[in-house]
Amino acid sequence: MKGYVRADGRKGVRNVVLVAYLVECAHHVARAVVMQSNSDNVQLVGFPGCYPNDYSLNMMERLCTHPNVGGVVLLSLGCEGFNREKLSETIKASGRPVETLVIQENGGTRTTIEAGLSAVVQCLEKIAETPMLEMSVKDLVIGTICGGSDGTSGISANPAVGHSFDLLIGQGAACIFEETGELIGCEQVMADRAATPELAQEIIGAVHKAEDYYRTMGYGSFAPGNAEGGLTTQEEKSMGAYAKSGTSQIHGMIKPGDIPPQGGLYLMDVVPDGEPRFGFPNIVDNAEIVELIASGAHIILFTTGRGSVVGSAISPVIKVCANPETYHKLKDDMDVNAGQVIEGKATVAAVGKEIFDLVCKVAAGEKSKSEELGHQEFILTYKQFEPIGPSCLPRVR
Repeated sequence: MKGYVRADGRKGVRNVVLVAYLVECAHHVARAVVMQSNSDNVQLVGFPGCYPNDYSLNMMERLCTHPNVGGVVLLSLGCEGFNREKLSETIKASGRPVETLVIQENGGTRTTIEAGLSAVVQCLEKIAETPMLEMSVKDLVIGTICGGSDGTSGISANPAVGHSFDLLIGQGAACIFEETGELIGCEQVMADRAATPELAQEIIGAVHKAEDYYRTMGYGSFAPGNAEGGLTTQEEKSMGAYAKSGTSQIHGMIKPGDIPPQGGLYLMDVVPDGEPRFGFPNIVDNAEIVELIASGAHIILFTTGRGSVVGSAISPVIKVCANPETYHKLKDDMDVNAGQVIEGKATVAAVGKEIFDLVCKVAAGEKSKSEELGHQEFILTYKQFEPIGPSCLPRVR
């Protein structure tokens, strides 16, 4: 496979132009620019809030300098609190072309859309010259998330993804699993797999923080659809979610926007620090997908039993379906039928190898089902995090 070479040495598996709105008031103009560009390589991201937030700025900086991103057009209304100058400087320093358009200074909707389309064309022309070099599995960062889980998820799709993680890590990739709120009850098991005693304590603390957060909110990650699909308790759901991590040693713990410094297995703590301030940590699955991408994930492995059709901007999403009945109902949206394990037609290891092979194909340019269908969902909300400490960082190998 070949990757697009970036100034920081990372390689991308896609080469897209982002049109990023910096407040909801600029969303329509940004969306119009993307739609009128008529290009799958022009994608929409943004932050809706008017008030400044360190987390959102950090996330947008990471997203706009992601290895799959070649250039950026920023859309600002003009009076919002988002630090557009800082974001633009960060993108420029990364070696990417960037253009900032301020609607209040640019004549309004029509003229800004016209200017945005012109800026997009210029970006596409510039990034068409991006050099490509050979890349291997060790250059990849792969994230995983589960959504619409049911009673089959923990015995087919999730352990199959875990097996693919073991294969990927064995070849030097960085793999990220997340959602500490869906790992409640598994903290000691994960701690036993930690690379150091200090990391083990960090993992236990992160899960306990999640438990306290959800208790305060009065609602956890166990949804009605999970129960309808055969899951009975939060603990059962947690064990299924845990299965996505595979069997490798847990090398480090990161927070959204932290990029794994080397290959290995990483747990992402997605529950905000401090007292609950901004509502539920992740109001939809795509919020977690965005956080994984902000931490450098080239590709997302999305497991589902009940079914999901979401994709994402920036990084391809590969759907791994746990339930054979769901797979046949939503076959056009599913990439891998892990339900074969339920039917006795394949082993977990065989499906895990199928996932590994598909990751390599998608990294080499093959489109996932969500990409083929044009899915580019995106959401970014307010959060607050403290920096990770040295105990969370892996030791250099």
